[in-house]
Amino acid sequence: MGQTHLLLLACFWVLSTCSLLLDASSDGLLRINLNKKRLDKEALTAAKLAKKESNLRRSVGADQYLSASTDDIVPLDNYLDTQYFGQISIGTPPQNFTVIFDTGSSNLWVPSSKCYFSIACYLHHRYKSTKSKTYTKNGESCTITYGSGQIAGFFSEDNVLVGNLVVQNQKFIETTRETSPTFIIGKFDGILGLGFPEISVGGAPPIWQSMKQQKLVAKDVFSFWLNRDPDASSGGGELVFGGVDPKHYKGDHTYVPVTRKGYWQFDMGDLIIGGHSTGFCAGGCAAIVDSGTSLLAGPTTIVAQVNHAIGAEGIISTECKEVVSEYGEMILELLISQTSPQKVCTQIGLCVFDGAHSVSNPIESVVEKQKRGSDLFCTACEMAVVWIQNQLRENKTKELILNYANQLCERLPSPNGESTVDCHQISKMPNLAFTIANKTFTLTPEQYIVKLEQAGQTICISGFMAFDVPPPRGPLWILGDVFMGAYHTVFDFGENRIGFAKSA
Repeated sequence: MGQTHLLLLACFWVLSTCSLLLDASSDGLLRINLNKKRLDKEALTAAKLAKKESNLRRSVGADQYLSASTDDIVPLDNYLDTQYFGQISIGTPPQNFTVIFDTGSSNLWVPSSKCYFSIACYLHHRYKSTKSKTYTKNGESCTITYGSGQIAGFFSEDNVLVGNLVVQNQKFIETTRETSPTFIIGKFDGILGLGFPEISVGGAPPIWQSMKQQKLVAKDVFSFWLNRDPDASSGGGELVFGGVDPKHYKGDHTYVPVTRKGYWQFDMGDLIIGGHSTGFCAGGCAAIVDSGTSLLAGPTTIVAQVNHAIGAEGIISTECKEVVSEYGEMILELLISQTSPQKVCTQIGLCVFDGAHSVSNPIESVVEKQKRGSDLFCTACEMAVVWIQNQLRENKTKELILNYANQLCERLPSPNGESTVDCHQISKMPNLAFTIANKTFTLTPEQYIVKLEQAGQTICISGFMAFDVPPPRGPLWILGDVFMGAYHTVFDFGENRIGFAKSA
């Protein structure tokens, strides 16, 4: 992590045509109903391009009841459970923009009328400062890098309308250059970041911080309800500033403290597959809740086990199979003799031990490091140790243990993104559960499998993708919309904590 970028995984940046209906409901909440459309092959192609081109991640209890009667509601559009959008306005009179509400970044940006040489700007709404009575010039230049492309522009200040709240003199970016093809094919105009100030380019305050400073919200929280039913008439979801809507969750929220500001990061425990530990995060892993990530992203060591359990297609790693074939029995014997798992690969000679853990180059994905020789074998060995140790806990025989490890070598996640599964086998797949605050948060197959349309047929993909972050920032999970759809999520910036409760 550090000065690198987190991967914006499989963001399907396509917005359906929508009609707006204002609903002044009896509880005082403003709701906008939006139509939805299903994902198709063209949108999937756009998604792959977005995933390839976009590294949009700047580096650098009892439930407390929160009344929603005076909260500000921003309705969201759901594009087949893959990306959520809403509308904001900037300036006086208001200029409307469709934005992604992204807890994994902190800046607000929209295209500028001064963007002359980027096709993307001409295909989207552009902010015209000369048309706004409340515009204030700033002029500070800035650049944000995205994989193979970037945006560049300058800061301005103006009033921003979010729901029915007017945030005055909000500092935001007017983009004058958008070089990534993602911005051409995407139907969104810009991004509204909801991360912490620590990762904000140019020190611009996130919109929630401005709301707090201007005393616009009753409670220092915002909350997401993501509707995962693509055919539902109740809209794509809701983003609530200043509280929560009790109609959208069941029971109490379980809260965890933010452990590292920047992203909404916390500590989590093991991932459980069908009641069995995957081992790798049993001692703890970091996790980030990210509304700008569609799927669930985590260590290859665990995602390979998920792929095996749900029958997902994977990639065969010859290095992994070679390690299991030549060193599998030795790994097994060392673990039986109570050798520390962190030292096993060092004793075999595939890794170097620095006194705390095995060392290789930063882990990306086994299949992405084909030219890195010894690092590949070290990484494969570290994965094999976890897999074999898990099977030892299950009291499996040597033959079954080595056979299982060899099978996992054939289920490594594809670096190209999604792993397909058999739609007819969903009912037979196991439940998966994240351990958070010593409680289990279960995902059923219907919740972690994403369905999409292609040539009139339904294709099913796993909601899990591989994303490896080395110590000290990792191992790391990114809990995206697949998780947030199952669990109503509260972002409490007053108490620096995150809350989860079952979505209703």
